[in-house]
Amino acid sequence: MAAGTASGGRSLPRGSAVFTTFPDLLFIFEFDTAYHCLAALFYFSASALETLVTIGLQDDIYRHYSENISAVVFSIIATLLYMVHAVFSLIRCKASYRNREHS
Repeated sequence: MAAGTASGGRSLPRGSAVFTTFPDLLFIFEFDTAYHCLAALFYFSASALETLVTIGLQDDIYRHYSENISAVVFSIIATLLYMVHAVFSLIRCKASYRNREHS
C-alpha cells in the first residue's frame, strides 16, 4: 500500500473534511476503534454466557434448546463481525497515525 493512503486507496480526511462523508464521520477522534474493540469484548462475553446456558438446557424441552442453539450461532456470528470490524478499525487508526507522522 502506498504511503499516505488508507484502505480503498484514498487518503484519510483531516479537520472538517471528516464531516463531509458518512463513513468518515464514524472515525472522529478514533472513538470508533475503541468502541468496536469494547463491543467485541461485550459480544464475546454474551456469546460465552449464552453458550453456557444452552449447555445447561440440553436436558430441557427440545424447543427451548433449539431456540438457544440458534441464539448461540447468531451471537457467534455477531461477535466475529464485531471482531473483524475492530481489527480493520485498528489498522485504519494505525495508518492514520503513520500518515500524521510523515506529514
